[in-house]
Amino acid sequence: MRVLLDTHILLWALVEPNKLAQATRVRIEDSESEILFSAASIWEIAIKLSLGRLPAQARPDLIAHAAVESGFVELPVRAEAAAIVAKIPLHHRDPFDRLLVAQAIAEPAVLCTVDKKLSRYSHLVKII
Repeated sequence: MRVLLDTHILLWALVEPNKLAQATRVRIEDSESEILFSAASIWEIAIKLSLGRLPAQARPDLIAHAAVESGFVELPVRAEAAAIVAKIPLHHRDPFDRLLVAQAIAEPAVLCTVDKKLSRYSHLVKII
């Protein structure tokens, strides 16, 4: 199964794994799962860090490196996914979340998130 991690889930998986439910940790650690993290999440982390909304240890370069070291696969932002953003309804205004949904649709991959608003977009969005 291909699983795309929302930014919160990516941070929790790498920095605070105790915040994840046991079932989520099992899915992430399952060797049958391909765990993806988006370049958009690294960009979101960079912006939130520069605005002081994340702790200093959440440096985007370190998070990206830790993700790769953990066996996660970086998912670049492709034109196809960017174009899908224009086609999906405006259920959610966060541009990063909308792009993650579009990437999940384009790949396809299951998007794991805690944001219940995102479930209105697709059956591919799984709330954990």
